[in-house]
Amino acid sequence: MHYAFLIYEDEAFYGPNKSGPAMQEIVAKHMVFARELGARRIGGAGLKESSSATTLRRTQGKTTVHDGPFAEAKEQLGGFYIIDATDLDAAIALAKKIPVSQDGSIEIRPLLGGDVG
Repeated sequence: MHYAFLIYEDEAFYGPNKSGPAMQEIVAKHMVFARELGARRIGGAGLKESSSATTLRRTQGKTTVHDGPFAEAKEQLGGFYIIDATDLDAAIALAKKIPVSQDGSIEIRPLLGGDVG
């Protein structure tokens, strides 16, 4: 199965433009994690600040465009991995190793058509 690991943290922790020492430290940890995943890592990336996001919302057939993420939450989606794991238990075991600098969450979601064939 292919799974997405969606990483949510408070982006303010990393400072303006995500350029401080906390960001450099977490990036180094993610590089180690990505090497550990090896061929199980299909893709992934860090994301720019949530203020750079644009959200399309469709309501009753009408589409509106909004600056930024369309959520009121302290944690923002900061990055993701796409991995190949034998099952959900294996995906959970891998997700537990994802580095986060502070409190946050990792959402594990199977991809549509994600069966490995």
